[in-house]
Amino acid sequence: MKFPKPHTLKQVSEIINCQFIGDENFPVLGMNEIHVVEPGDIVFVDHPKYYDKALDSAATIVLINKEVVCPEGKALLISDDPFRDFNKLTQHFKPFISSSSDISNSAKIGKNTIIQPNCFIGNNVVIGDHCIIHSNVSIYDDTVIGNHVTIHAGTVLGASAFYYKNRPEGFDQLKSGGRVVIENYVDIGALCTIDKGVTADTRVGEGSKLDNQIQVGHDTVIGKKCLIASQVGIAGCVVIEDEVTIWGQVGITSGITIGKKAVISAQSGVSKSLEGGKSYFGTPADDFRSKYKEIASIRMIPEILEKLKIK
Repeated sequence: MKFPKPHTLKQVSEIINCQFIGDENFPVLGMNEIHVVEPGDIVFVDHPKYYDKALDSAATIVLINKEVVCPEGKALLISDDPFRDFNKLTQHFKPFISSSSDISNSAKIGKNTIIQPNCFIGNNVVIGDHCIIHSNVSIYDDTVIGNHVTIHAGTVLGASAFYYKNRPEGFDQLKSGGRVVIENYVDIGALCTIDKGVTADTRVGEGSKLDNQIQVGHDTVIGKKCLIASQVGIAGCVVIEDEVTIWGQVGITSGITIGKKAVISAQSGVSKSLEGGKSYFGTPADDFRSKYKEIASIRMIPEILEKLKIK
């Protein structure tokens, strides 16, 4: 997430009331999670296990809960609670703005696009040309939709990320300031939910087709010409490369990559990254050849046990 205009290190430190290490005029251009940071971004870290990863990342400003040696060319923001202060920055630069109408005056809707009754179109939404948005679709603020997109009834684009910190008093949500981006020629079925990114974009690539009742988690990127059948659940920060086929009721864990042209059979559970160009099934999902060998071996267990019993 880029800020509307560049800020200085000192200005940002004043927003969250914390100390800093570095030139007070050090430029701060935005804030992002570690997997999408760029120079000029703030990244936060609150556990020693991840200090090195954050300090060595592309981010040039690290919001951290301990004073450490500052890497050359970077700056530090020292906070007793980086998670809380990252939320403060999101609320400051991307505050929630309530709507007073079903279709916001700031929304931009393209030529020959049809919006059926009872839809909600939030602030700063952009919808391209020749789209059909069916009834009871909710499109949250800042969502971007390309041309020739069809979205069926009851779908929600842009709900908050399912991302929480467990505190003694309960779960504390990491605020979402990102977007949903739907590229050209995408079809989205009924009752789908696509969460916005925490700081970046959740994206569905050109020509991809989503069936009904699919959940797509925050910051997930779905490539071009993918087919995803009903009741698939995709966690956050997943990368699904081009031309992947995912059949019904597949569950995919967070932070993994599904390679180009992979095919995942129904009811599989994907717990690790999968190579492209292969077919997979089962839980944990594995390629057909390996899985059939595994099943064959399991079927031999009773025979083996019987032989051992005789002896």
